[in-house]
Amino acid sequence: MTTAATVEREIEDFVASCHYDPLRWVRGAYPWGEVGTPLEDEPGPDANQIEFLTALGAEVTARHFDGTTPVMPVQMAETSGHGTGKSALLSWLVDWVLSTRPHSDLTVTAGGYAQLEARTWPAIQFWTGLAITAPWFDVMERGIYSKDFPATWKAQIQSCKEQNAQAFAGQHSRRSTSGYFFDESSQVPDKVWEVASGGMTDGEPMIFAFGQMTRNTGAFYKACFGSEAARWNHRRVDSRTSRFTNKEKIAREILDYGIDSDFVRVRVLGYPPAADELQYIDKGRIDLARTRVMVPLPDDPLIAGFDVSGGGKAWNVIRFRRGLCGNPLGADGQPLGPIRLAGEKDPDRSARIALCAELLSDRRPGHQLAALFVDSAFGAAIVSRLHALNYTNVYEINFGGESPDPHDYNRRANMARKCKDWLLLGSLPDEDRLGEQLGLAGYHQTAGKLVLESKEHITGRGEASPDDSDAFWLTFATAVAPPQKARTAAPRPPASRWG
Repeated sequence: MTTAATVEREIEDFVASCHYDPLRWVRGAYPWGEVGTPLEDEPGPDANQIEFLTALGAEVTARHFDGTTPVMPVQMAETSGHGTGKSALLSWLVDWVLSTRPHSDLTVTAGGYAQLEARTWPAIQFWTGLAITAPWFDVMERGIYSKDFPATWKAQIQSCKEQNAQAFAGQHSRRSTSGYFFDESSQVPDKVWEVASGGMTDGEPMIFAFGQMTRNTGAFYKACFGSEAARWNHRRVDSRTSRFTNKEKIAREILDYGIDSDFVRVRVLGYPPAADELQYIDKGRIDLARTRVMVPLPDDPLIAGFDVSGGGKAWNVIRFRRGLCGNPLGADGQPLGPIRLAGEKDPDRSARIALCAELLSDRRPGHQLAALFVDSAFGAAIVSRLHALNYTNVYEINFGGESPDPHDYNRRANMARKCKDWLLLGSLPDEDRLGEQLGLAGYHQTAGKLVLESKEHITGRGEASPDDSDAFWLTFATAVAPPQKARTAAPRPPASRWG
């Protein structure tokens, strides 16, 4: 007779049998092929994932941690092109460690908090909810906790901002596993890697790093291709070998960019770029601007950029800039933060038109707009209506239109280049969403012109729509003169005998 107690014993026996065998865990812990589940059409891990899991099993078997004597850390890294199932693999590893190693203490991070919050952690929550051991844990907004020992048996998420590096210190599990899981590892600051190594000194420590190799410097590069590679179990996955990728789309990318281009090297082949970074605007430049405080000049014009959504998951976003200040203050002394409206709302544009009219009519000190630049792709009708309402300082900008500078392929590249130059001196709000989006776009050169990765291509490789960065770039569409002030006529000089 099958009872709840016998089922629980069977689960415990299965979990125990997976202690040194993560591949067995993945194949048996989830409802592969079961009708009525999200995996009913899925056969299990693909060849690349199987290779990783098999190698991990060999690593933990070789160490054979006895529960007391510390062993050398398991250090595994994988660099790959896009769409190869990295998030799923990372999720399985979190579940495997948590389930097979009581009182394990795990930290999960990603190269940006938006990535962690929107993609990495939801993937872990999804797979943990499907696992055979799901009843053992409480899956929360920022962590997964053992129902019996929540203080000592857990996995938690942590932002990887460099100033937050010390949050990775002090994690130890002397009789179990202290584990770190890095997603989009190229963007995890070296200081975080350094501090995390302090949690690798006792018990059975583990660290796993995944991502596209968007830089040819840094700790992730060293682990996969550089001076630390001999100490890591590392591998490279070509997107063309993955069961999950769209081969037709990859072939088109190779045709468009060239097999030797940095774009294909990073996004498809899993190699590092030949240039320092694949991203056009480097993370270091963005991070410095987030720490900088700039006060605009008294006559710097207030400029707004409006990236108009075409619907779906994209947002309507308005962002402001005044001179070197990317977070200008309003009349109440508070920053003029971004304005967002969900993309699927306001189908007749009336709310967006009313919002723009309200901003353009605001005459309070610090709120008077000198110019509003609107993306023409979905905003042309809004601009037309505002012109009909006699708002003359509204301008339609075509991202794909001709650039005023012959060195840039189109207006999008031109605005991004101006923004990149501005970031050397300008100040940004300390905001993860904008900071991460500004660094999303890759680039290449065609006939001596800068070509920036399109929004469609960015979202096509799984990133969130960069609506905030596009709105901010619009503030660089064209130079805006300081507002004209009424001038008092200068007194005439006294007449002289000479005239």
